[in-house]
Amino acid sequence: MAYLEPLETEQLAELKPILAMSEATMGFVPNSMLTMAHMRQLPVAFSVLFGTVMGADVKVLMENLIKVAPEQNAPEENLPADLLQLVAYCVSISAGCRYCQAHTGHNTARMSDTPDAQAEKRAQVLSYETAECFSDAERAAIALALAAGEVPNAATQQHFDALSEHFSSRQITQITSVISAFGFLNRWNDTVATALEDQPTAFAQRELSAFGWQLGKHG
Repeated sequence: MAYLEPLETEQLAELKPILAMSEATMGFVPNSMLTMAHMRQLPVAFSVLFGTVMGADVKVLMENLIKVAPEQNAPEENLPADLLQLVAYCVSISAGCRYCQAHTGHNTARMSDTPDAQAEKRAQVLSYETAECFSDAERAAIALALAAGEVPNAATQQHFDALSEHFSSRQITQITSVISAFGFLNRWNDTVATALEDQPTAFAQRELSAFGWQLGKHG
């Protein structure tokens, strides 16, 4: 059984043109698109990225997709930026991307109204199961991020069961989307040895070096 259940196409009338494009290309509607559809705009955004990567004319693609893009569903369920950045930070630690660790660590500090609390959380992420600075909801999100960043992927049904005690299916999809987006960024920046910019470099050298962070090839 899938950890995140795909929606039925009958539930997704507003995505019918997008799903029809996938079906025309592949001969069927892939379940990956139907799981992404818990966030209605996500299949559209993914189609633009994937189409661009595979050589489609991005201008034509975006013009076609924007005509049929649905409104974002349940925007009130969007998770707070500091939690999303914490998830991104954790998956980047697990994947070993120093560039993304510096960026996401810097953003947890920059976007938070409680920078001292966020600093403690950054310091304790590998002790998330027992550290008192985390809520049970945060522990569930961190656990999935750390597991999903491993190779091979270590995510299990138990991770999603724990998430479902605190988050809706749409929110779980958002957490998974952040993890997956940073899967792309972790691979990109580690593969091409992206040079780390001055601000996140200074932050990471000041705040993360005590936990083993090094600039390395990103200098």
